[in-house]
Amino acid sequence: MDQELPLLIVDGANVVGSVPDGWWRDRRAAAERLRERLVAGGGPEGGPFEIVLVVEGRARGVESVPGVRVEEAPGSGDDLIVELARNAAGRPCLVVTADRELRRRVGDHGARCVGPRAVLEG
Repeated sequence: MDQELPLLIVDGANVVGSVPDGWWRDRRAAAERLRERLVAGGGPEGGPFEIVLVVEGRARGVESVPGVRVEEAPGSGDDLIVELARNAAGRPCLVVTADRELRRRVGDHGARCVGPRAVLEG
């Protein structure tokens, strides 16, 4: 973990689910495609970031790769994202999600939020 870089936390389920491309047929493969897009793009707003992709449910099993650490939520992905934001230890933290309640929860810990387009476009 690079304490120098801002933390980018990606809500995998929310971002994958924002594009109706058949992701529901193979959630793990969809999460792997998102991981590869994050590696290639480096994150929104020019980066660089320490990138954490949070996966849950049937998307579990996606491995970390250089440039993207994958965290499997044992339960709620949202709860893990909030925990990661809370533990950012004063580092700038940006969360990628369209989930309004999650945005509120991470905002309580000082994180900023952007929508899925921030990592899907470009």
